[in-house]
Amino acid sequence: MLELFHCNICGQMVLVVHEGKGTLVCCNQPMVHLPEKHGDEEGKEKHVPIVEKRESGIKVKVGSVPHPMVDDHYIQWIEVMGDTYLQTSTLKPGDNPEKEFCVPFDSVKKVRIYCNKHGFWVTH
Repeated sequence: MLELFHCNICGQMVLVVHEGKGTLVCCNQPMVHLPEKHGDEEGKEKHVPIVEKRESGIKVKVGSVPHPMVDDHYIQWIEVMGDTYLQTSTLKPGDNPEKEFCVPFDSVKKVRIYCNKHGFWVTH
């Protein structure tokens, strides 16, 4: 559930919230599944989300080393998931690679980020 697919031709992305039996197609080509990367791939120090408890919820920082946020290499969004919610916050070049969310720390099941160059990264 909540799988991400990408069109290699036009760049469109689709988040699947309920899996079916069909094949996703864009630009007359099957869309490509973007798997979640965890902490064992190259580049983890700049991509794996770090979750910090805050008084008003949580703060998500992208990487133990701050991620670049320039026009051709940046974090496009941060997602926070719990049993009953999905919150997404978008970023753009020049922003800090971090966001705060008003959700209880103990309710967070998964945090994912998307880097426009290095894909989809996750922490549990």
